[in-house]
Amino acid sequence: MIKSTIAELPKNVDKEVKIGAWIANKRSSGKIAFLQLRDGTGFVQGVVVKSEVGEELFQTAKSLTQESSVYVTGLVQKDERSPFGYELLVKGVQLIHSSVDYPITPKEHGTEFLMDNRHLWLRSKRQHAVMKVRNEIIRATYEFFNENGFTKVDPPILTGSAPEGTTELFATKYFDEDAYLSQSGQLYMEAAAMALGKVFSFGPTFRAEKSKTRRHLIEFWMIEPEMAFVEFEDNLVVQEEYVSFIVQSVLKNCALELKTLGRDTSKLEKIKAPFPRISYDDAVKFLQEKGFDDITWGDDFGAPHETAIAESYDKPVFITHYPTTLKPFYMQPDPNREDVVLCADLIAPEGYGEIIGGSERIHDMDLLEKRVEEHQLDTETYKWYLELRKYGSVPHSGFGLGLERTVAWISGVEHVRETIPFPRLLNRLYP
Repeated sequence: MIKSTIAELPKNVDKEVKIGAWIANKRSSGKIAFLQLRDGTGFVQGVVVKSEVGEELFQTAKSLTQESSVYVTGLVQKDERSPFGYELLVKGVQLIHSSVDYPITPKEHGTEFLMDNRHLWLRSKRQHAVMKVRNEIIRATYEFFNENGFTKVDPPILTGSAPEGTTELFATKYFDEDAYLSQSGQLYMEAAAMALGKVFSFGPTFRAEKSKTRRHLIEFWMIEPEMAFVEFEDNLVVQEEYVSFIVQSVLKNCALELKTLGRDTSKLEKIKAPFPRISYDDAVKFLQEKGFDDITWGDDFGAPHETAIAESYDKPVFITHYPTTLKPFYMQPDPNREDVVLCADLIAPEGYGEIIGGSERIHDMDLLEKRVEEHQLDTETYKWYLELRKYGSVPHSGFGLGLERTVAWISGVEHVRETIPFPRLLNRLYP
């Protein structure tokens, strides 16, 4: 007897295996019972034929309730009708634990109900598929940066300062001084880049934004690379190559999950570098021509503006050279225009909005000191950050990719709350 997982069944065709599983669903007739089995690695149908297993085992199979846990033995068979391509001809069923009154039944449930039961909703086929896509993006992220000479560095989550101001930060007491939950590891990653050249971080970040849009979470995960001796244009190349890599990895390794989610993969197949670019100046003109009378030069773009721009392209699009007044203090001004900075936001297609923000960083000590003063930041708090420009300063660049928005776009789900196991929203800290 071979002990197997559902994912390993294709390697055991025409062999008898034993799997541990839960009953996701079932249906039966007088002579055959169909058990929808899941074990975390995948889903497969178990077929119980009364004439082959006998009355007692058949009745056991028929009586199994949703989410009961079982050991199942059976013969692995190919099945072209199955999305998975295989099924299990059941020979034996051993009940481990009987589930009673499982709350998420095979019917429509409201969003709030499902969110209250997120610890159980994760078990569904759709949520399983989203989590598998998320996992593949994470796996591909490590592969991309490891293969391209980056070193993984972990910045602190508790910080004494804020890279983009303190208005949207969660404050806490750090013994006898103030501290904040990190909204970005970027400043620390710049220090790491001065030591290790090319680095990336991957960790949780927190924004105390009172936003309820489908693109926002209070707690989310960021991938933040920083690169010494890399200027603006080369930074964009790394971004488009990275995004292309993770999309193609998902297409290759999550075909079944994308099918489960009903994702139009033809749109993802087009996601290959290079990506189109449009300057902020041209984006404003484009929007005005499209009838957005509310937008003038110097205004930030909202979701409708980003979506209108993205609809003109079938790939992610860079919006570059935003006004200096719209961006954080650390961004390098365009040498030809002091009113704009060398930055870019990468806007995903299909209305998913900004997935990357990045820029070349200021490397001139005098200019950075001036910016700190202009933004009314405490010089002493940022002393260490300023010292990076004092001891061997070099041109350097970086960016941050929001994992959950990227998962939402690639998997095709509407709301980011489905892209993280336990979402933290404005009105939700449970479960």
